[in-house]
Amino acid sequence: MKLPGILALAAPQSVGGQAVIEGVMMRARDTLAIAVRKADGTIVTEVRPWFSLARHPWLKKPFVRGFPVLLETLVNGIKALNFSAMQAAEGDEEGGELTTWHLVLTMVLALGAALGLFVVLPHFLSVGLELLGLAGDVDSLSFHLWDGCIKMAVFVGYILAISLIPDIRRVFEYHGAEHKVIWTWESGKDLSPDATRFFSRLHPRCGTAFLLFVLVVSILLYAVLVPYLLTWYSPEHFLAKHLYIVGMKLFLMIPVSCIAYEMIKFAGKYSRNVLCKALCWPGLMMQVLTTKEPDDSQIEVAIAALQCAVNAEEC
Repeated sequence: MKLPGILALAAPQSVGGQAVIEGVMMRARDTLAIAVRKADGTIVTEVRPWFSLARHPWLKKPFVRGFPVLLETLVNGIKALNFSAMQAAEGDEEGGELTTWHLVLTMVLALGAALGLFVVLPHFLSVGLELLGLAGDVDSLSFHLWDGCIKMAVFVGYILAISLIPDIRRVFEYHGAEHKVIWTWESGKDLSPDATRFFSRLHPRCGTAFLLFVLVVSILLYAVLVPYLLTWYSPEHFLAKHLYIVGMKLFLMIPVSCIAYEMIKFAGKYSRNVLCKALCWPGLMMQVLTTKEPDDSQIEVAIAALQCAVNAEEC
């Protein structure tokens, strides 16, 4: 499919996106578009309906919608990554799309790895500090302070480690291109590399900021709710007690994601407000690590994705 012509965009609708392998995925309302730069230099685009789990009105309500949105974003993101990998490596060959079972398995593995790295590992490292006498019991504030500090260290360390991989750096450059193009769109400017180049690569509605909100909310919620829930039931055996607590923490990720989603929606909507700027600042600083300055060819790919998302009939 060819790249649509440059558009002058006024009164824009809300859009979002994600970097993929040698490309960008953009979403506008119920449509997503993926644009990928192939090995021969051409841009291939794919327009698809947005897979949604929140079809019932109740699932779209504030402080409920966050968890379904997280799951559907993961599904659409994995499928977009799969498409981009096929196009970047093999061209237009068919038959490589993930089956439903492959998608479910990939999601389970991805969620399991994330929860293991950012929930289970910090908890048991904090248990180790408790055994060394450096932290209190799990119902004390010091335990959860250590747990929170370890979470943050693991998060930052993970991002720093993967940023050393050349292919991931390329993804981070496309991540920067995605943000720049969204800023251009939201400012009502012409979608062109010349107009886009000078916009910031940092954006308050970024998924990196969402993950940071998730970490902060989880630290605060665990510090309050875990000791309270232990007053209702607390296994006597040491290992059983901590496995029970980890299970509670995993379940509490549902309300954590719902609260974090509302926070990032609020911060993005009122980004000029002083309080919202303060809320956004840590996430923006984290994006210094997860985005890199793109070149014009990468900006062109992000523009192609956005134009196809908002004008699907032209792609």
